[in-house]
Amino acid sequence: MWAMIQRYCPHQVHSLIEKFSQKLANFFYPYVEVKFFEYIGDYYRTNEAFTFIEHYLHSKPTNQAKKLRGESLRKSLVLKMDERQEFHDEFEGINVVWSLRKIVPSTKSVSFYPADDKRYYLLTFHRGNRDFVVGTYLNHVLEHGEDIGLSKRQRRLYTNCTSGDSDMRGKWSHVIFDHPSSFETIAMDGKKKKEIVDDLVTFSKGKDYYARIGKPWKRGYLLYGPPGTGKSSLVAAIANFLKYDIYDIELTNVKTNAELRKLLIGITSKSVVVIEDIDCSLDLTGQRKTDSENENEEDEKNEKNEVNQVVAASMSQLKDEANKNKRSSQVTLSGLLNFIDGIWSASTGERLIIFTTNYVEKLDKALIRRGRMDMHIELSYCCFEGFKMLAMNYMSVETHPLFETVRGLLEESNISPADVAENLMPKVANEEVETSLERLIQALRSSKEEAKKKAEKAEESTGEGEDSAQDKKSLLEDEEEIDNGKS
Repeated sequence: MWAMIQRYCPHQVHSLIEKFSQKLANFFYPYVEVKFFEYIGDYYRTNEAFTFIEHYLHSKPTNQAKKLRGESLRKSLVLKMDERQEFHDEFEGINVVWSLRKIVPSTKSVSFYPADDKRYYLLTFHRGNRDFVVGTYLNHVLEHGEDIGLSKRQRRLYTNCTSGDSDMRGKWSHVIFDHPSSFETIAMDGKKKKEIVDDLVTFSKGKDYYARIGKPWKRGYLLYGPPGTGKSSLVAAIANFLKYDIYDIELTNVKTNAELRKLLIGITSKSVVVIEDIDCSLDLTGQRKTDSENENEEDEKNEKNEVNQVVAASMSQLKDEANKNKRSSQVTLSGLLNFIDGIWSASTGERLIIFTTNYVEKLDKALIRRGRMDMHIELSYCCFEGFKMLAMNYMSVETHPLFETVRGLLEESNISPADVAENLMPKVANEEVETSLERLIQALRSSKEEAKKKAEKAEESTGEGEDSAQDKKSLLEDEEEIDNGKS
């Protein structure tokens, strides 16, 4: 009948029937329905309201539902409401009904959602309580759910999906983040550690301050230093201290700037964004050199002798093979700079961006300037204070007669905290403290001797180079004299 009415009756009749049917439905069904989808927007960002509602409902008794989902949370079992199960909630005498629903597409199509099925929470309540539910009840649910999420949530370690799967580009996958590193266990100078902690506390409480000065609520850290000095451990300690999630970006898996922007939109607040070994991730260095700098470099290359040219050619070939994956990526320095502090970077607040590198001198100055990387933190070789912390962590000792020997050797040699920790770690059960310290002392002495030999070898090479240059100069002068004589 409705099909015939739509086809043969005037449009005014359609409107009249729809209006009458709506009133009839409202009379027999006086309820309001509100949907909270899991993802929102064209870039399909996570809807925080969905997450807060999920936390709130999980905190409630689940004895009403007959179908539940069991998940492990910090070695304890958590029962969650399954799909299409209803939960009746009462707040200040007002009754509402929650249910988890899912929209399944009728055909298999390309979807930008992390899952093709679009989940949402459906809230149902009487229309007479609309003002109270919208104004008071939902605010209570969101605030309570956020508090629960901060106190009990499982923090996650995210990484961008591999570029080989075209359907997953620009998306994140995650595992549970359970790294034990903390500021109490990191071998670092106490003054520098306190400076970092104070800065993190100030940042975490700076929402109003950043809004007042007109800057996005984010901060950049550059961690640089030799390998094994604890850069990754410091990243984990920062995330544990702030209770943030970690987003570890592998730039070689990002094909375009647009894909990098999509990853940025998918990052939530209260997060640490990490790009490790930024100097090795992409060929982003040397792109802003002036013509004069390029000419100087060319002159220096022309001055090299034939042996150095052969070596340089061989190294260039090896580098080209190693950087094959880098050239396949079209991410540019400009795209990375926009990712750090462009207009799109303000889409999500309360975020730390951390770069790590072993060779800070290789990075473009625009990439690490103040305002992008606000704090430059150098993690150097192990000092005596760091050794004492490692000794306490690994051997539970605060002092020992051999400590003074270790102090002297640390001042005369360069050894990373990772190497110190490896030597302090017991190799057999119930190993004596003195045995571990003797092993460390031997390693320090070996490191000192190797450094001395390298220095002597470098001096010899420098002397030979000077002699070779002098011989070459003399040979050229002799040839010039011979040519003059022939003339």
